[in-house]
Amino acid sequence: MVVLRYVAFSNDPAGGNPAGVVLDASDVDEPTMAATAAEVGFSETAFVVPFDNGDLGVRYFSPRTEVPFCGHATIATAVAYAQHHGVGDLQLRTQAGPVSVSTRTAHDGSVTATLVSVTPRTAPIPEAGLAELLSALRWSAADLDPELPPRATYAGAWHPVIAAATRSRLAELVYDMSALADLMHHNGWATVNLVWRQSPYVFHVRNPFPPGGIVEDPATGAAAAALGGYLRELALVPVPATLRVHQGQDMGRPSTITVDVPAEPSSGIAVTGTAVPL
Repeated sequence: MVVLRYVAFSNDPAGGNPAGVVLDASDVDEPTMAATAAEVGFSETAFVVPFDNGDLGVRYFSPRTEVPFCGHATIATAVAYAQHHGVGDLQLRTQAGPVSVSTRTAHDGSVTATLVSVTPRTAPIPEAGLAELLSALRWSAADLDPELPPRATYAGAWHPVIAAATRSRLAELVYDMSALADLMHHNGWATVNLVWRQSPYVFHVRNPFPPGGIVEDPATGAAAAALGGYLRELALVPVPATLRVHQGQDMGRPSTITVDVPAEPSSGIAVTGTAVPL
């Protein structure tokens, strides 16, 4: 088994979010996948199983658990696949459902990938649950942006969106890891999507990921897709729209995610980024 190592959502290996990629895991069982992901130590490692019709089955493992879908590992997988087999269109079979991905080569030779998520949706967060979440984050209700209401959001995995009123509140992230991990496990949340809106189409985000054994993700494509669906469903941005999501700056691993939000309510959200090998 060959484990490739890529950084997604950056063209600089010092930025972005690292992911492991196994392009052929046909003979790899689940315990081996889990053990390999723990050994690699990145927030996710993707294991690809090719099907006879050309589709690719993909499973995603963090160091501690399997997740149904992971955006940055999907981008890394698509770029790695393109560099080994050529650019083009792929159909992925994930535990969250079918995800289409396209890759193209830029003038400088770099490869860019665009995934289209499953249909996004949102759900309210009960008042008691929100109070627990803010307590674990060590935030207060006064720290929140009233124009971006808290919601649980989904585009392949669940991520509560919690919007900070100021950039400084987002920068000061010191949370109770044990309490947040327990709360997220109870609610089935993959990460917490903490956001600050710089302008109508530009967001800065941070994503704690304690259930996976990771303090924070420097780039989270699944959460970015869910954010796009949230903004569309709550009519918080005119659609169609193109968003720019900045993540990882506060960790010293800057990442840039482009999110295209179609106008059609049931359509998936497109997430675009680059990836480079480590």
